[in-house]
Amino acid sequence: MNAHAHGKAADRAGKIGPNAVIQLIEALRAAGLDAAMAPVFVAVGAHDWLLAPPAAMVDAMQVGRLHRAVRANLAPVQAAAVMADAGRRTADYLLASRIPPLVKWLLKRLPTRIAAMVLVAAIRAHAWTFAGSGRFGASPGSPTRLFLANNPLCAGECASMPVCAWHAAVFERLFQALVAPSAHAVETSCAACGDDCCSFVVAWRR
Repeated sequence: MNAHAHGKAADRAGKIGPNAVIQLIEALRAAGLDAAMAPVFVAVGAHDWLLAPPAAMVDAMQVGRLHRAVRANLAPVQAAAVMADAGRRTADYLLASRIPPLVKWLLKRLPTRIAAMVLVAAIRAHAWTFAGSGRFGASPGSPTRLFLANNPLCAGECASMPVCAWHAAVFERLFQALVAPSAHAVETSCAACGDDCCSFVVAWRR
């Protein structure tokens, strides 16, 4: 690795894309919960994000504290719904602003198995934007399996059921838009439940 690449990697370490915050705020507002959640943002030192959402990479551990606090302060079903909405909004932003039109056009016309492989390669290349210092892995195919070790958004959390609805919704929306409209993502293991990593299965009708 050259010095420039090493510097960029060091700058990214422990950070996550701002949409993990921006779209959570939008989802809370859509659910009519922004005022109720304001004390939660204050408690985790993120009140400034309500006033001016971040425009650049942010500390992944602080985002993790925010996601955990939101989940802790909402009923489980409501928390999952809000996080899933935030994940879909994040994917919609990526589809609208980060994926070139030609790439989207091509993926939609490839056989689903090949499109899934190409999409997984793109997700892997940009995993630092949602994994922070965590480690992303994938096994393309039908179904496709995605893995995230040391997931900062649930680090230190204890739960009886998987909690990573945000990640699952991001993956599901991207696969629906670019691989198969019937794609559905399910988190099958979660670090918050004591598992080694957070894992997701994305399946679709052939």
